Order: sequence, then C-alpha cells, then structure tokens
Amino acid sequence: MRVLIVGNGGREHALAWTLLQSPQVQQVVCVPGNGGTATLERCSNLALSPDDFEGIARFALVHNISMVVVGSEVPLSQGITDALTQQNLAVFGPTREGAQIESSKAWAKALMQEARVPTANAEVFTTAEAAKTYVRQQATPIVIKADGLAAGKGVTVAPTVAAAEAAIDLCFDGQFGAAGYQVVVEECLLGQEVSILAVTDGLTIRPLLPAQDHKRIGEGDTGENTGGMGAYAPAAIVTPALMNRIQAEILEPTITALRDRNIDYRGVLYAGLMITPAGDPKVIEFNCRFGDPEAQAILPLLVTPLEKLLAACTQQKLEQFPPLEWKPGAAACVVVASEGYPGNFKKAFPITGIEQAETTGAIVFHAGTQRKQQVLVSDGGRVLGVTAMGNDFEQAIAQAYAAIAQIQFEGMYYRRDIGYRVRTVSSPQN
Repeated sequence: MRVLIVGNGGREHALAWTLLQSPQVQQVVCVPGNGGTATLERCSNLALSPDDFEGIARFALVHNISMVVVGSEVPLSQGITDALTQQNLAVFGPTREGAQIESSKAWAKALMQEARVPTANAEVFTTAEAAKTYVRQQATPIVIKADGLAAGKGVTVAPTVAAAEAAIDLCFDGQFGAAGYQVVVEECLLGQEVSILAVTDGLTIRPLLPAQDHKRIGEGDTGENTGGMGAYAPAAIVTPALMNRIQAEILEPTITALRDRNIDYRGVLYAGLMITPAGDPKVIEFNCRFGDPEAQAILPLLVTPLEKLLAACTQQKLEQFPPLEWKPGAAACVVVASEGYPGNFKKAFPITGIEQAETTGAIVFHAGTQRKQQVLVSDGGRVLGVTAMGNDFEQAIAQAYAAIAQIQFEGMYYRRDIGYRVRTVSSPQN
C-alpha cells in the first residue's frame, strides 16, 4: 500500500510514522511534509501546495496511491476530498460540506442544537455592536469565538465585559481575517477539557483513546490560546462509563445528524469536550481532523494497523472492523515552540540534539522544521513535539522532559507543567 498524507505539521509526521510501522505500507508521501518526514525511511516529501488538488490527484493516480489521508483542516474546508474522490481516489477526510463542523462554529452549533447534543448556550452575530449589546446582558466570564478557521487562536475566554468587547473588536477588525467576520458568543463552561478523537465511515463511529490537551501558552494555563502546547493519553477522567455516555449522547447523534443532511462524512470527528464538575460531557467545539498534539500522544499507543483502520473508514466497512488494540501504559507529548509564539516569532535557527533525544526512547515529531543544505532549522511557531511512553503517566512525562533536555535551538520555549491537570478537578475553558 502507498499512502499520501496532506499536511506539514507534527500531526502529519505522527501519521506517517505510525503508518510506516506496518510492513503492509510500502511508501508514504507527504505533501508538502517537513524536516522530519523527509528523513523517515520509506517516506518522502512532495513539493506541492496542499491546495493544489489537481497536482495531488495527478501524482496519486500516476504513482498508484492507495489512499490519501488529509491531516489539516484547511484543505478539507477547501474541498480537497470532493476533488480527489471525483478522480476515484480513496480519501480519509470529510467533504467540504462535512468539514463545516470545524470551519464554521455557527454551523456546528446549529447542527448540535438540531441533534440535541449537549453544548454551551450561544448566539451568533454578524456585527460588533450587536455582539457587544448581547455581552453586556450576560454574566462573565464569557467566550468569544471567531466563526471560521483561525489556527486554534480565535477563541477568547473573557473575564470581564471590557475584555469581551475587545475580543469582539479584534474579530471584526480583521485580526483573524475572514474567520472573524462572524462571531459566536457563548457561556463559559467549567470543568476539565478532554479531546475525543473518533474515526467514522459515516455510518459507524469508533472513539480512540481520550486525550487531554494544554492550549494556553503559559504554565498553569495562562496567556494566549495556541494550537496546543502538549497532550497526554489516555485521560483518566474519561472512565468507561463516561465514554459510553459520550458515544451515546455526542458521537452517535452527531453522525446521525450529518447523515440526515445527506453528508457523507468519512474521517475523524474530533470532539473537544468539557467534563463539568457534575461529570457531564458538553461539546466545546468539533474538529474535522486528527488533533495536534493529541495525535502525537494517541497514535504511538495504537497496536491496530492504522492503514487498515483508515481504509475501513474510506470503504464504509468500519462496522465489521475488529475492536481496536492499544499498548498498556500512557504517552505524553510536549510541544517545543519558537520564542514569541503564538504571536510574532523568528525562525531559521539550527536545531541540534534530536538524535540524542531519541536515544532516550522518545519520539521527536517535527512540526515547524525544514532542512536547508542538510541543516535542520526551525520553520514555524510550534517546532517539535517530543513524545514518550511509559508504564504510567509519570514515567511518560518524565521521559519526554528528559529527551527535551537534549534539544537546543535559539529561543526554544516549552511548558514545564504538561499533565498537571491530571490531578486537577476543574480548570477554566480554553
């Protein structure tokens, strides 16, 4: 089997690495890939843009690609699956219509209300003044969300009315481009956040191990939102009984609602949940792809061949697929970022110590890296995701930090408290 992965982040490196654990996968091609995927055995990068659907289709057809796995939400929202399936290519990832579950928070909120999926109360606004008028009548803290895709940075948990109004102005003043021209204002849920990544063929849906992300840039969950600064799996707060509730109250109704809208959804349905102090799961948001960095913590624990699982989804054969098998223990991923992220940051700094880090048993997934004249350099805000596994969470996180101690580049930054919420009962919504 030959697989083509669309994307260039840590998630895509983790997908390629996991697929290549199987002897059934002869080759993986990443479009465009990064400095890490460039050096994986049986893996190569292809210098095409993720929105070059025609070029990707032509390459896939000429080189007998068995399956295309779309890692990023942006090409999904642009309709890559629609374009490639028209060329009779097997694609793991929802259609443009299905990807609206992430690309439009207003659309997703309407779907949840229609399906009676538990979520925060919310209103949608197309003008700043109307949104501000509503906010002045609500309790704080309150959550302001840019409606469209904003790379994980379009959400503000406003502690005061003034902060909420400032967040609304940022949206309508173009801080997030077209993503902010419509805003969702919703109540602030309290509890512990959990990420449930589930795979589906549009008929059947199977959750993977629950994970917990750390979205804020600062330790103790302070500072700005990011795309994610670290994750661990499995999240112990999700007991088997709670997972059954999530399946029955959230995953199944959502897939049914999509199907009722004649949306053929084959890919990942990623539910970002808040587990309230009462133990009830509520949806903060949905995503239409693997989480990043959650994938870097979940996929290394997967024993079931990933290519077989994804192929079952593309072929609508998930109902007959055997139960998923997992390694015992836990995994933790710590993100190493560029100084200044999620704001302005410098790049092109040489990175050293990755080989030494991997001698500790950790896996270093590349996110924002590039190879220039055989030198690995930083090329993004989130640069690396360092993942380690252990018999328990404490061992996994200790090994991840031991590996990070071997890595160096100018301005490198990482949170030193990834996993602190494993012992915490509640935290504010990110």
